[in-house]
Parts: sequence; C-alpha cells; structure tokens
Amino acid sequence: TLIGTLLMVQFIAAPFSILFGKLAKKIGTKNSIYLSLIIYTFIAIGGYFLNTEWHFWALGFGVATVQGGSQALSRSLIGRMMPKSKSAEFYGFFSVFEKFSSVAGPFLFGLVSTLMGESRLSIVSLVIFFILGMIVLRKVNVERGIGVAQDEDKRMVTAEELK
Repeated sequence: TLIGTLLMVQFIAAPFSILFGKLAKKIGTKNSIYLSLIIYTFIAIGGYFLNTEWHFWALGFGVATVQGGSQALSRSLIGRMMPKSKSAEFYGFFSVFEKFSSVAGPFLFGLVSTLMGESRLSIVSLVIFFILGMIVLRKVNVERGIGVAQDEDKRMVTAEELK
C-alpha cells in the first residue's frame, strides 16, 4: 500500500502541478500557495481519522493534488521576488528553509508520537507548520517584493557601469 501510494502520488502530482499553474494565473500565485496550505491542513487533520486502506489512498491522492504545484509555485514566487543579480543567494536561503522543514516536520512528528504514544496526534501536529506558513504568507507583499528586487537589479547595473 505504501509503495503503491507513493507511486500514485508521483504520477498524479505532475498533471496537478500544471493545473495549479493555471489556477495561479487566475487567482494569483500567492493565493494558490495559500490554498495548497489549506488543503494540506485538511489532509493532516484527515490523517487523524485514517482507519482503512482506502483512507490512506484518499489522503495520498490529496497530497498528490497539491504536492508538485505548491513546490513549483513557491519557487516561482520567490524567483519573481528576488534580484536576478542575487539569485544564488536567495535560492540558497530558500533551500536552507526547505532543509529545515525536512528535519522539523519529522522531528515534531516523532516527538509528539513519543510523548503521546500515538501517531494519530503526530500527523495532526503538522498542522502547526501549515498554519505558520499561512500566517507568514499572508504578510508577504508580492508586488512590493518584486519592486524591491527590480530596484536592486537596477542599482547593481548602475554600480557596474560606474566601475
């Protein structure tokens, strides 16, 4: 079941990534990412009620619908909000947070499971990360970020010309 679900997620995530891209054109990248965090929140809550193999497959399908799109849109959004002249630094910073989340999520899951003696509560504990993500994302001013990045690139070009 686990391997089958993982394979299903990979195959279904690809077309849903494309659909999320189309959705982003309609409602905006930030709103699409926000929607993916809401869906992830419901998936984590649904994990608490997991009782059958069918539920596991259904949650896997839910993950597949947002997995690729949320990752691609996040990279796209940060790419638009960074100065092109400093893309390596910004993508590096972004990568550090990706690595942190790949440690923090399993750590919290394991900690809650150990302390509570039940993995059902562990999956729900991950809702904390999705809610924090929504709070931080709500504070992001995309247009201002793009403008600041463009201004920085102009400043860098001017500085290069002065040399």
